[in-house]
Parts: sequence; structure tokens; C-alpha cells
Amino acid sequence: MASTVTTSAAKRPGYGQLLRTPGALSFLLPGFLARQPFAMLTIGIVLLVQHTTGSYGSAGAVAAATGVSMALFAPQSGKLADRFGQRAVLLPGVLIHTVAVSALVALALADAPMWALFAAAVPTGASVPQIGPMVRARWAAKLERSPLMPTAAAWESVTDEFTFVVGPVLATALCTGVHPAAGLIAEAALTLVGGLFFAAQRATQPAHGLVAAAAAERNSSALSIPGVRVLIVAFLGIGSVFGGMQVSLTAFTEEIGNPGANGLLYGIFAAGNMLAGIACGTIAWKIGPRRRLILGYAGLTVAASLLWSVHSVLLLGALGLVVGLCIAPALITGYTLVESLVPSSARTEAFTWLTGAVALGQAAAVTVAGRLADAHGASTGFLVPLVGTALALATLLALRSRLAPAPAGRATGRIAARGVGHRVPVTVD
Repeated sequence: MASTVTTSAAKRPGYGQLLRTPGALSFLLPGFLARQPFAMLTIGIVLLVQHTTGSYGSAGAVAAATGVSMALFAPQSGKLADRFGQRAVLLPGVLIHTVAVSALVALALADAPMWALFAAAVPTGASVPQIGPMVRARWAAKLERSPLMPTAAAWESVTDEFTFVVGPVLATALCTGVHPAAGLIAEAALTLVGGLFFAAQRATQPAHGLVAAAAAERNSSALSIPGVRVLIVAFLGIGSVFGGMQVSLTAFTEEIGNPGANGLLYGIFAAGNMLAGIACGTIAWKIGPRRRLILGYAGLTVAASLLWSVHSVLLLGALGLVVGLCIAPALITGYTLVESLVPSSARTEAFTWLTGAVALGQAAAVTVAGRLADAHGASTGFLVPLVGTALALATLLALRSRLAPAPAGRATGRIAARGVGHRVPVTVD
């Protein structure tokens, strides 16, 4: 799909036109509700387990187990949704997730041993509904070959960013103002209600029979495309920022005796994501997405490199805003590149690989940042986003040629053979 913006704003379809797409609101509204828990889960686990164990390292480890489990199972969920339909995956998934989170909360409050918390964390992460990729798949089904597709990609990224504004702030407020378990309880309730509501929108569900018809590609994976693997590394780095910021901000505000400032600081960071995302969806870009990704990621790495040295709430809030402003362009551009790199028959799976990469990077970050905060103080936890983004940037620079889409009519990996998926030539530099 075309991923670059036209040379003038007038030529770009707008958000208003996108939202007037027949049937769009029927899946957008429940989709927004159902994806909130994704941004609440990690911070909810960290705050509850830290409260019951007194250790950020233990809290980070349990959250990491959840993230790793989600990262491993998310692509399989995407494959199943492509083959059997979203409703068939969502209905059992939201029920399992609700039970798993409830078990995790009960075990944590009962001071259960760590192995029991890990045992509950695995099904909690594995059953997280992949609402974002499913919404993107619904847009693709409705707007195939439409000039509105790039606008839809930007809209979804903005929605994701807004989720990361609302979710962690809501979870933190509930955990610190109501009860340490309130964030996870709300997460489970929203998953159940939002997931069932979204699954009920059967009219806009992509026809999974279209995927089944592509018999030669049915058993292949989006992971076979080199560009997808490069993007996964980039999204691991983004996950390291989310995880490192969540744990380190929590530890920093506890360290200075003002735990209530945690929600405000993370909200400022997440607000930067959202504002930059809105801007990215309206700017008429004149450079291609591959170059935008590298430039945006370089800015993110520079901003993250300064976090560990800041010891003032005011300065940390300002720098957190800058870091947030740098994340959104990288996320949006990464998802845009998927549109040009991956044929339509495998995009849901590709989107879940990227979502899983964020979760995996976040899981690793909360574990390492938690250990560092316990052993050496909150500031050392901020080294995790620096290392994660620097390694990802080095990978992007070294393998940037793999982010170029195949010319129209040529295969991209094993799953793009024999004309599966429609591809429009794009500008990549």
C-alpha cells in the first residue's frame, strides 16, 4: 500500500473522510475500549507485585513473564484469526484472560510464592486480545486499494498512542488511589466487556475464507520477509522505552517521596506520543518511510540517552515529553512499512509480530530496569531505554536495505508468490 504522503496536504484524504467510511464506527468504538487493557497490564502488574513483595525486581520479572508470553503467542493468535475469523479467537481469549488476571491478583494478594505468580502470568500474557492488529485488518478489508489506507494506518497509530496516554495513567491512579489491585481488576473487566463488544461486530469482520483460498501461502509466515524481521528489532527497542520508563519513573517518584507524581510524569511522556502521532497523520511528507524511520529513531536514541542523568521532576517531565514525541513517528512509520512489505494475506500476523515485539522489549526492560533500580537506584533504570534504542538503531542502519519493498509484481519472501496481495509502488527514500 502507498505509505508516503502526497506532496500537498490537499491530496491526502483526511481523518473526517476516513471516519465517514460506512461501518467504521461500529468497530472503532468497541476496538478503542477493548485495546485499553494492553496499556494497563504491565504497569498494573508492576504496581501490585511491588506492593506485595517490596521489590521492583520481582515485579518486573512477573511483568516480563507476561510480556514474553504475549510476544510468543500474539503471532499465533494473528494466524488463527486470519484462518478462522476474529470472533472465533476473541470469544475464548477474553474469557481465559479474565480468569488468568483474576488468579494473578488473588495469588499476589495472598503473598503466594514467586513461582505461583509466574504460573499465572503466562496465561495472562498469552491470552491478551490482539485488538489493534484486528482493527487494522478490518480497515484493510474495508479500504482495499483505497487512497484512505495510509490515513487509516496513521489513525490507528494515533489511537495506539492515545491508549498509552489513558491506560497507564488510569491504572496508576487506580493502584495508588483506590487499591494496589484495582488497576489489574479494571484491566480484566475492560478486556471482558470490550472484547465481547468488539467480537459482536460480525459485519465488519474480515472474511477469513479469502486467506484460506491462498492455499500455497497458508502455512507460511510473515516472519519470512527480511524487512519484517528488521522492524521487529526496531519495535523491541521501542518496547524497551515503554518498559524502562514505566519501572524507572515509578522507582524515581518513590525515591523522592512523591509516588503520586508517577502518573503525571508517565502521562506527559505518553501525551508526547499522542501529539506526535496526530501530527504525523496530517503532515504531507516529502521523504519516504524508510528514511523517516531512521531519522526518527536517531532522535529517539538521543533523547533516551539523557534520561539517566536527570534528577529533577520538572526536567524529567520535559525530557519525557521529548522522548514521547520521538516514539510516535517510529511506530507509525514501522506500521506503514508493513503495508508495503507484506502482502494482504499475512498482514494481521505481521502486525501481531510487531505488537509482540513491543511487548517483549517491554518485558525485558521492566526486568532489567527493576533489577537496576533495586541495586543502584532509580536513575540507573533509565539506562535501559538508551541501550535498547541504540542497539535497534544500529540494526536499522546496518540492514536498512531490507526495508525497501519489492517492485510491483515481484515476490516479497515466500508468502508473496503467485500474486497474493495487492501492492502499490511506494517511495522508500
